[in-house]
Amino acid sequence: MANPPCIAIIGAGIFVRTQYIPRLAEISNLFKLKAIWSRTEESARGAMEIARGKSFPEVECKWGDKGLDEIIQDGSILAVAVVLAGQIQVDISLKLLKAGKHVLQAINEIETVLSTYKSIYTNSPSQPIWAVAENYRFEPAFVEGKKLLPEIGDMMSVQVIVEGSMNSANPYFSSSWRRNFIGGFILDMGVHFIAGLRMLVGCDVISVSANISHVDKTLPPPDNISSIFQLENGCSGVFVMIVSSRSPKIYWRIVGLKGTLEIGRGMQDGQHGYTVSFYGADGHSKNWFYPFSGVTEELTTFLRDVSHANLKKGSNHEIEPRLSFIEGARDVAVLDAMLESGMKNGAQIQVKKL
Repeated sequence: MANPPCIAIIGAGIFVRTQYIPRLAEISNLFKLKAIWSRTEESARGAMEIARGKSFPEVECKWGDKGLDEIIQDGSILAVAVVLAGQIQVDISLKLLKAGKHVLQAINEIETVLSTYKSIYTNSPSQPIWAVAENYRFEPAFVEGKKLLPEIGDMMSVQVIVEGSMNSANPYFSSSWRRNFIGGFILDMGVHFIAGLRMLVGCDVISVSANISHVDKTLPPPDNISSIFQLENGCSGVFVMIVSSRSPKIYWRIVGLKGTLEIGRGMQDGQHGYTVSFYGADGHSKNWFYPFSGVTEELTTFLRDVSHANLKKGSNHEIEPRLSFIEGARDVAVLDAMLESGMKNGAQIQVKKL
């Protein structure tokens, strides 16, 4: 690609080091990685060294307020991936959007940014792209699984079961993370499973009733959520999320009059991914396995949108619908409604329309 766009990464945590950098290295022909930022010099340098060993020998590290300002003021950096947790992610994304940078942001607290984004660019002839990082909508298992949905006939029931593992051997779940982030985990991770649900069924969740509980006292509350939900197509379903399970399992199951579609996480031939299973009315079943590749597909799509926008300066830009901040906001709204219902002893809550 001629004159590929320069990008930066805001964040240098384990997801950046183990997922973003390796996945970006697979598509390094689409862009130039100019900088990686973290709040601390040590963290920024650590991520930089990994990136330099993964196809990005010229990447620089930035840290602290000064480093962030340098990225904001660098006119050569067109797009930024914000990979942070909590409120700091919102504040930094807003600064970058105001500076005219295209932003790929994780899902947490998206509604706050949505309102401000609209107010900033209400009368602007050109808006920077603000995309939401939702790799589940790009996983081949969900893309291909959705194509099978018409074959199951009229939808009768939907199940989403998430039994996660919080054991200490998992590097994502340090003791401090376990103590401080579990409530955020249900929202921050739960939206991905809701995204998978909404993509597969092809319609929105309109109401929920949920119960939440706190069983593992080594974790902050809540650590479990069980919800009944109603889809706009009239079908109902259940969503169960258990944060700390000794037998991790994640699957989506849609039962229809003519068959059943199921997508479950697992491994095959040493690869992590999803198995798509179709069970027909004749008693026969078919199975397909798709390795994880959603992060790569998501990043590739975002970078292509940025390149197209750069060629059409001065006008608003079309964005791949699966990266739309509206889709991300709708995922969050479902989880927000479930948590609100849980705090109101299972009261039925209407999902906010966005």
